[in-house]
Amino acid sequence: MAYQVTGNEYLSLPTIREDNGAIEGVTFLYMQAKGLLELRGDAGLLRPYLSVNGARATLASQWTRAHYWIPTMRAQAGSVRFACTYLTPVGERAFGLRLTAVNDGDAPADVRIGVDGRWDRTLHEINETTELTAGREVIRSGWNGMFIWQQKPGLPLFAFAPCVGDSQPFSEIDQGAVWSQENFAFDIHKPARLAPGESVTLDVFFGVGYESVAAATSAKELLRQGFDALLARTEAWLAAREKHVADAQLCTLLNTNLFFTFFYASGRTVDTEELCLMTSRSPRYYVSAAYWDRDSLLWAFPAIVAVDPAYAREVLTYVFTRQARNLGVHSRYIDGTVLEPGFELDELCAPVVALARYAQATGDAAYAAQPFVQAALRGVLATLERKKHRDVALYETFLQPTDDLRRYPYLTYDNALVCFALRALAGFLGDPSLNARADAVREAVYAHCVKEQNGKPFFAWSVDLTGQYDIYDEPPGSLQLLPFYGFCRNTDPVWLNTVAIIRDQSYDLSFAGAPIAEIGCKHAPHPWVLSICNSLLCGHADTALAHLRRTAMDNGVACESVNEVTGACETGEAFATCAGFLAYALGTALGAL
Repeated sequence: MAYQVTGNEYLSLPTIREDNGAIEGVTFLYMQAKGLLELRGDAGLLRPYLSVNGARATLASQWTRAHYWIPTMRAQAGSVRFACTYLTPVGERAFGLRLTAVNDGDAPADVRIGVDGRWDRTLHEINETTELTAGREVIRSGWNGMFIWQQKPGLPLFAFAPCVGDSQPFSEIDQGAVWSQENFAFDIHKPARLAPGESVTLDVFFGVGYESVAAATSAKELLRQGFDALLARTEAWLAAREKHVADAQLCTLLNTNLFFTFFYASGRTVDTEELCLMTSRSPRYYVSAAYWDRDSLLWAFPAIVAVDPAYAREVLTYVFTRQARNLGVHSRYIDGTVLEPGFELDELCAPVVALARYAQATGDAAYAAQPFVQAALRGVLATLERKKHRDVALYETFLQPTDDLRRYPYLTYDNALVCFALRALAGFLGDPSLNARADAVREAVYAHCVKEQNGKPFFAWSVDLTGQYDIYDEPPGSLQLLPFYGFCRNTDPVWLNTVAIIRDQSYDLSFAGAPIAEIGCKHAPHPWVLSICNSLLCGHADTALAHLRRTAMDNGVACESVNEVTGACETGEAFATCAGFLAYALGTALGAL
């Protein structure tokens, strides 16, 4: 199944079916639940439909996306044209569907446009999915006379409400809609007899909130503002942030992934309105709705800065407050508590790298001087000290950038990030001696991590300081990125030899010679989209662009890995943080960022 996606800071529509426009589920972040909640319908939570002369039409759909983010489904049933636009206005705790039918025929047509569906279950999603079985109920709204779905296992958890108009005594807007509801199933529609050339439109809004009043009034607010005004405001917001390149295919790929990472790798919780970061707000991603320093800050954050610097500053505040206590720990919940234990050196360095990228992009040097940021940076430095070898200026990790257990404790790539972090910390903390420590790390890497093959020196993937090492690479933390992080020049013969080894056909996971000739790893033994990103940034942009043209990934959205022959998605659909690095790398390679 191919899906369209859209969303805003509060709500995500991650599973809009391309074949019929049905929304399988609506997701939102919830701080007290530490992750994602999803309202789910087995046959469709919300299903736009068209009936012509009493018969429900089969919708053979075609899709367009305004500003790369506002999807519209179009279909034809005889002489009647049908369209449904899915609008998630920025800053709103609600979304809307605009349904339109036009009679292009020579005779009148009796039509009905509407949305029906059923709420079958609520799912709690953090890496794995659990059904919430208690507290589902339907009540009548005092705000518009319609129904409200709510989950109330004791105290309220959330509510979800539609709105198409106001009932007496609060009559303000009347679209002539008709609705019915039985248990958790519903139907909202508008009938019309259309003469040739006539059209009919129905706008249906849905709101979410902590309880029934919040949900109903969130939907009603959109009704009062009006679909046209909301559409214009959303289009203006998107247009101001689009990045333009001459190639139409790459422009679509760039902006789709740019907006996908913005709205799916970050968001605001419905219960506390806090901005937070996560791997993906789509339950289709296999470790959704949890936080990784590396994923959020090395991959998604550069794209977020490019979209909205003020928003990026707020993101950093979340990192240096909510997440500061456990920086460098494998994965955490969105509230900062530990999900999966295990130390990762690249993740410890990631907040410092992100802060440096932010300061460079915005010129905002004052942010890092704030006391809570300074305290967190000193915490990073203290943790680094605990991970340093007692005699050698190398720093150990327990897990690799794929989150898999390392073979040897000292990774070349991770120590290159340590060099970057120490130099940045020298400036942020006002301690020039940290520059000398960064120099010592670089010298130690060249002394202990450089090995020789066929008379040529190269960087080993990891070493143990007793002579053992391995030849390997991982797209989530590739040796190809050493110049990108300022560790060496892209003319360094050691680095050039290293890249040649891992891109050569003799290296099992290089996929050299295949149509998608990018690097994989043991975690997912197919070409990674992150490897395409690495190639874009390390001097192989031409081949990387060719590979991008050959893969649809996840219907144009970044996934973890693709098939080396067909380019079809193999693992990790809806990978929102990877989408950010793809947008950043593509925009950088094409001069759009």
